[in-house]
Amino acid sequence: MMRKLFFKPLFFSGLILITLSSCDKNSVFEKNQKIPNNTWDVKNSIKFQVPISDTITPTNFYVNIRNTDNYPYRNIYLFITTQFPDGGKAVDTLECILADQNGKWLGSGLGDIWDNQILFKKNVRFPHPGNYIFEFQQAMRTEQLPEIMDVGLRIEKVRR
Repeated sequence: MMRKLFFKPLFFSGLILITLSSCDKNSVFEKNQKIPNNTWDVKNSIKFQVPISDTITPTNFYVNIRNTDNYPYRNIYLFITTQFPDGGKAVDTLECILADQNGKWLGSGLGDIWDNQILFKKNVRFPHPGNYIFEFQQAMRTEQLPEIMDVGLRIEKVRR
């Protein structure tokens, strides 16, 4: 009985220590949004509001895509609109490659679900502090894009 009492706190202390030590110190922002019914309608954009105070540290931007292995294409095109705190705007088109030429899914997978993190911008400094809005729209030639589960944005400090 005494052994069980000793190992429970030890187990939970170890679990908390592992959880805290796995925090990503380079992450500035990361959020993913679920796509309703795993079908991304061309009219439905995804927005992320990102508060920025650091304009000195260079960052990398990534697009997170989660799809099923029933996704009918090997890529996805996105329109990404960035609204700056000073009112300025930038629009980019990004092709995200999700499978190779032979149809083998890229990224990491578990069962029939695949996660990709695609580099969007590298070594970028934010020009102004304030709230940035990143808006994602699917730019494929179909109005209803099936088997896309989640779309997200990750911004991280460049590792030196």
